[in-house]
Amino acid sequence: MKREIIITNDGSSSIYIPELNETYHSKNGAIQEAYHVFINAGFSQINKNSINILEIGFGTGLNAFITYLEAKKTNTQINYIGVEAYPVSHEEIKVLNYVQELNAKSEQGVYDSMHHLDWGVENEISPQFKITKRKQLFQDINDIECYDLIYFDAFGFSVQPELWSEEIFQAMYNSLLINGVLVTYACRGSIKRAMLKAGFKVEKLPGAPGKREMLRATKI
Repeated sequence: MKREIIITNDGSSSIYIPELNETYHSKNGAIQEAYHVFINAGFSQINKNSINILEIGFGTGLNAFITYLEAKKTNTQINYIGVEAYPVSHEEIKVLNYVQELNAKSEQGVYDSMHHLDWGVENEISPQFKITKRKQLFQDINDIECYDLIYFDAFGFSVQPELWSEEIFQAMYNSLLINGVLVTYACRGSIKRAMLKAGFKVEKLPGAPGKREMLRATKI
């Protein structure tokens, strides 16, 4: 499918797939959305010095990169697992502007390395941040009680409804530790019901700019 690099409303870039009318991030602001949903509603709520994170949809690496930046600020140890079935090309990565927009030019090498690391291998980006990228279909995830936090950043329900099913959220529930948290930008009724059926306690929270609400689910 044809893919285009676009600039979202906060000045940060994203990838747009015209055939699906789908973007990798909110058109209202890629960086804004990432901080609102995954850092403020997720990472910042985990009161631990060491956090195991699973990302569903590694994509452009934006969520991993801002997590690295926040971990450095807060002196938090991170073990990051990024799952992606269809990796973004190196040519696309070169023209994304996250490092510049985040005023993190000194960390350009970190962002680049996240995309050049081998798949399926644990890599130490810094003494605080380890990352493993897994090229894997989301339906094939079968981890058991491994994670404190899940960033659920799959394509939207209208494009891939099968990724927002009770079966997927049951796998997510199984992969979390007790009191583990899943955050996502989405807030469709059917998604909330699927989470509840999987066993989660579910909260509606204010959404990122341009979206009224988002969901946070906790394993209890």
